[in-house]
Amino acid sequence: MLEVRLLGDQGITAGRASDVRPVSSRTIALLAHLVLHADVPQFRQRLAVLFWPDSGGAQARTNLRRELHDLRAALGDDAPLAVGPTTLVWHDVPSCRVDVLVFRRERNAASAARSAGDREAVRSHADAALQAYRGDLLPAMDDEWVIDERERLRRDCLEVCDLAIAAERECGDVAGAVRIARRRIRLEPLEEAGYRALMAVHLESGDVGAAVSTYHRCAAVLEQELGVRPGAQTTAVVARLLDDGAGPRARAVEVGRPGRVTGLVGRDRELQSLLRQWEHAAGGGGAGLVAVAGEAGVGKSRLVAELAAVLRSGGVAAATTRCFGTSGRLPLAPVAEWLRSSALQDGVRRLDPVWQVEVDRLVPRPGRPGRGSGSVRARPAGASRAAADAWRRHRFFEGLGRAVLSAERPVLLVLDDLHWCDPETTAWLTFLLGLAGRAPLLVAATVRPEEVEHNEDASTMLSSMRSDGRATVLRLAPLDPAGTAELARSVLGRPVGPGEQALLHGTTGGYPLFVVEAARTLPDDPTGAEQPLGAADLDAVLVRRLEQASPTARQVAGLAAAVGRDFGLDLLGQACDLDPELLVRAVDELWRRRILREQGGEYDFSHDLLRDAAYSSVSPPRRWLLHRRLAQGLEVLHAGHLDDVAAQLAEQYDRGGRPDHALSYSVRAAGTAAEVFAYGEAIRHYRRCLDVLGRRRAGRDRDGRELEILQAMLAPLAALRGFSSDELQSMLERCVGLADRLDRPEALLRGLIGLYGARFVQGHIVEAHGLATRALELGVADPVLLGQAHYAFAGTAASLGLPATAVEHFELSRTLLDDEVSLLLGLRPDLHAQAWSAHSHWLLGDDEQAAFRSADAVEGGRASHHPFSLAVCLAYAGLTHQLRDDAVALAPVVGELLELCRRYGFAYYLHWATMLDGWLTGGEAGAARIEEGLDGLRSLGAHTRMPYWLALLAQTLLGAGRRDAARAVLDAARSSAEQRDDLWWLPEVLRLMAGLESGPTAVGLLRHAVDLAAAQGSRTLHARCCSDLAALGVEVDPSATADGRRDANGLRTPGP
Repeated sequence: MLEVRLLGDQGITAGRASDVRPVSSRTIALLAHLVLHADVPQFRQRLAVLFWPDSGGAQARTNLRRELHDLRAALGDDAPLAVGPTTLVWHDVPSCRVDVLVFRRERNAASAARSAGDREAVRSHADAALQAYRGDLLPAMDDEWVIDERERLRRDCLEVCDLAIAAERECGDVAGAVRIARRRIRLEPLEEAGYRALMAVHLESGDVGAAVSTYHRCAAVLEQELGVRPGAQTTAVVARLLDDGAGPRARAVEVGRPGRVTGLVGRDRELQSLLRQWEHAAGGGGAGLVAVAGEAGVGKSRLVAELAAVLRSGGVAAATTRCFGTSGRLPLAPVAEWLRSSALQDGVRRLDPVWQVEVDRLVPRPGRPGRGSGSVRARPAGASRAAADAWRRHRFFEGLGRAVLSAERPVLLVLDDLHWCDPETTAWLTFLLGLAGRAPLLVAATVRPEEVEHNEDASTMLSSMRSDGRATVLRLAPLDPAGTAELARSVLGRPVGPGEQALLHGTTGGYPLFVVEAARTLPDDPTGAEQPLGAADLDAVLVRRLEQASPTARQVAGLAAAVGRDFGLDLLGQACDLDPELLVRAVDELWRRRILREQGGEYDFSHDLLRDAAYSSVSPPRRWLLHRRLAQGLEVLHAGHLDDVAAQLAEQYDRGGRPDHALSYSVRAAGTAAEVFAYGEAIRHYRRCLDVLGRRRAGRDRDGRELEILQAMLAPLAALRGFSSDELQSMLERCVGLADRLDRPEALLRGLIGLYGARFVQGHIVEAHGLATRALELGVADPVLLGQAHYAFAGTAASLGLPATAVEHFELSRTLLDDEVSLLLGLRPDLHAQAWSAHSHWLLGDDEQAAFRSADAVEGGRASHHPFSLAVCLAYAGLTHQLRDDAVALAPVVGELLELCRRYGFAYYLHWATMLDGWLTGGEAGAARIEEGLDGLRSLGAHTRMPYWLALLAQTLLGAGRRDAARAVLDAARSSAEQRDDLWWLPEVLRLMAGLESGPTAVGLLRHAVDLAAAQGSRTLHARCCSDLAALGVEVDPSATADGRRDANGLRTPGP
């Protein structure tokens, strides 16, 4: 069946859902006009003028013929489109489903059913109509006829919602009525009727708290968007709910000055500066970030909120979120909030399935697995796939970025309190701005300079973006005396006298938060006796604000402050002993006093300083109790998906004096973080576990638990820091010690293999070989672990100059290893073994086997669909091609490796590719490329194979005529080989050194090289050195072949 979608995401699909036919926006618009006038002939001449009013008649008709041709091609031969010489007609037929026409039919049927009193039919037809209405008509188009039709359809959809809500209420389906009422609000968030309908449904079900929260949401939206309060009809509903005869105090809260709406005061210049930043980004100047910087209370959040309101009124997709200064945060929580916002939801729904899968990891669609979808039982320690899946992080980031950029309109992302931002969000923001290019996107953040210094990731991001021109900082100063007076006037609703103005500014320093709070202490009558708090008591302003609330409201404020972030009424209800009605009244009082604010169905303090003040008012023993109750409340509310709140639970139990519970939830929080590649957050949670364990009594139980935590922490640490990390080495050494003490051979073997990897990459070859030898001697029965031990032994044997031994153990490893990615090493060891063995085969003189092993490994890497394993295979293949002096084969491998490493951030092998590319380039430019790669390896602390890379640089320098520089580099290569026992390439280094000398010196170096190559069994290098000796006229004993006389541990034995 042919399907045409014009509501929300547009497209034409024939047959299978994947058979989407590409069409232009103008073609879709033509189709929409014909569909909206189905069965009514549309004159070509009128269509031409309607769609191309600025073109001449002939050109307009030509344009129409072109679009009509494209439309017919997209629809196919069986489309219900009648094309005549003067008219076009779309016929509404059963063989073609058009969402607009389905919506109209079902809407009319629902209306007729309502008139007939058939409630079930109303429900059925209304549900079908709402399913068809997946979004506005052609949302990206602003033609006048489209706007008119779009508004008409939206009003029709609101009418369907009203019919459906009434039918669901009459049938007693509260959940259905709530769902539809919420959808009505999303359709028209500035229309109070939707909020009243939702409040009525909540009241009928007895959920007073939800009804009051809905009112608060209505008031917040109207204030933010229109600067007005809810009308009398809406206010009367909640007034009846909360009228308990509390007397003048309660009524004063509603009508007095604490609830007064204040506009933006004294910030015109700063707002215009932000708008210029927006115009630059939206006008094609490039996506960017603007950080509004200033101290707490200076008005940063209010300024960016005004920016969002201004741009939102102009059709910009503006999404707002904030960070929290608590350890119970979820990684990428700000990104998740942005993607859940109504501003970006249409774009998310338009994503290709391949990218939607990535978004589902963070913000799963209903019925889709995502973060926190695991069982209630905690994940087993050590099961992390962090290293194995590290390459997916780039793809995940790209999916999230594409979701934002699919909005089909300019996007503003507001991030409050950047100084508390988690590392993954800062990393993603950097990625997003790189991906966006010149897309109309601006990130507006607020930041406290004194706080951001303690957030290395956020400060580094800002510094880096400022240096490359992608970020600017707008420093916000306090208000001047005139601005202070104007803000106080807006709060009081009366002029502020000169004396009051001077006192206010002198007391508050012009900080808007304190101006507002201090002004509220002034009397309505300027002749009154009450005065604002003195400068010495400025910190008490917020405490006094809280003290003005009722005792119950203050109690609830303390509980809310203990949450540490935004919260819902349901959590407060679970954690306190108050009657639900009293709780609702208390929250409503705090909201009316503007101590709390409503945002997206949750509540939060209107400023972090108010949260701090409320928390400070709670005694330490009381805090301990509140944190325990909040933790228990979270467990009840999130039973079955505790991973979603594991980080919060760990923090609450830690503050509540329950370290065992905190430990368990910290492990879960780490696993949840690793699922979205937030390795820094995972490590932070594991460190908290280790801190908790450190307070336990020493013993086998503690050691066993510590070993489990360390094993789980290894993979994310390796993914984040790399195998040359000193921290990783220290952790692996601790694992080995604990496993040995606890007599856990498999854990010991894993630790030894991991420690081998760390020491090998760092260039400690003999030590790494000893670790691999010890791993083999354990005799563990697990074939995969044993295969990894042979793989490690082979790798160190190859570096020590034992190619025959290396080949033997590489083959043994491949017979034991499966085709799975090692969770610690992050690659397919079987493929790595095959690729690595090619080098040893080449050294043994088997060039054909070297080429075969290399090609086979690359083919396996491609089939594995694991980018990092492919990168490893390509890197080793590149080195093989260079060994074979095959520049033709090397060039495409290097090109592919460079692209792969840049795409996924494989820094180590990017440096390999850079150096091999330098060798291909040659000359001074090539030498510079190799030096760039060498610097990169050194910055990672990776020194293995340094003699080989230095020799490559020396050869390139010689090609550029820089003999002295080449001689110095070769000296360094020899020194590195001898100091680190990285001996496999030392014969070649000596041969190259000999080429820069003459006479006995050259001969001596070559004889040394010949002896070393013979001892190693390196036939290829042995032949090279013998050839050079012969060229100098030195006779070579033909019986002195490379026999590889080395002992099993790689220690050198004397030559003949």
